[in-house]
Amino acid sequence: MNGESDRRTTVELPETIELPRLLDFYELQTDEHTRIHEFYDNLRAGVLSTTRCRNCGERHYPPRVVCPECTSDELEYVALPDEGKLYAFTAVRGGAPLGMGDDVPFTVGVVELDGVRLSARIDDADVDDLEIGDPVALKVVEIDDPADHERVFYRFEPKRRGADRP
Repeated sequence: MNGESDRRTTVELPETIELPRLLDFYELQTDEHTRIHEFYDNLRAGVLSTTRCRNCGERHYPPRVVCPECTSDELEYVALPDEGKLYAFTAVRGGAPLGMGDDVPFTVGVVELDGVRLSARIDDADVDDLEIGDPVALKVVEIDDPADHERVFYRFEPKRRGADRP
């Protein structure tokens, strides 16, 4: 038995574990890392945008580098409205994506912006206070990045209608 205890050691776990690059929810946003860097440049300036095909005129979200309708690579960035309406929403109470477990519960939704529907987190809103069709406004958030990559993403928040609105 004495020899067995000599082969046993204790291992300490770190207080924090660096997030592996492949599991990071937010992509690197410069021209050397993504071909849709202009989307992030626009977002940093407070403008949510997407691409429109110059060949067939179709607009798609998320931004593309090739049109899925006609396969043209002649795309241009166009601004989307910074206000829209809730098309659908739900509360995330568990099973949140990696790095967001401490945020639960939170609200996510599908927002309609001039015919484009996109999913987004809805900040400053309890799911019980929302209704389909509620107006929402764009909120640009900076990502706190320990590697000092300047990154942003979008969320939405309710656009209050007045004193009668919770």
